[in-house]
Amino acid sequence: MSDRVRSRGAVGLPWVLLLCGALAVPPLQAAEIVRRQQGSFPIASTVTVPPGSELVFVRGMLADVAKPEAPEGSVERYGDTEAQAGSVLRKIAAALEAAGLGLADVVKMNVFLVGDPALGGRMDFDGLMRAYSRHYGGAAQPNLPARTTVQVVALPRAGALVEIEVVAAR
Repeated sequence: MSDRVRSRGAVGLPWVLLLCGALAVPPLQAAEIVRRQQGSFPIASTVTVPPGSELVFVRGMLADVAKPEAPEGSVERYGDTEAQAGSVLRKIAAALEAAGLGLADVVKMNVFLVGDPALGGRMDFDGLMRAYSRHYGGAAQPNLPARTTVQVVALPRAGALVEIEVVAAR
């Protein structure tokens, strides 16, 4: 073997040792989820989820029946937007709890609202916000998700005004 080849091997050895030493360094603690809010509206403008976090996706959920005696397929059977949003958020809280999480761990929320016949077909954003504000933005639970709210023509169940899906992170 020539001196030239041996020289390369000798120079390469410190780099191999340095690399092995770097791999033995313990991992840094996971960074925290960062939520930023602009203004006072109880929705995060941005949520940053650091690498290494576990994401949990919760399917879209509809409200439970509020008045079984009301006609099938009627809004009255499930309640107004506020009642339906409250029901859905309770169901989401239960699904998250089963996964070892809570509403405080939600980082993204998508809300689909059907226009309320009592409001001339306009979505009841105020009703949604009354239910939402019981769960988000208060002193007891200040963690705000980023959120999108849209009005849709219909949902899979007649009489349903609200569907919500979320992504949570730990």
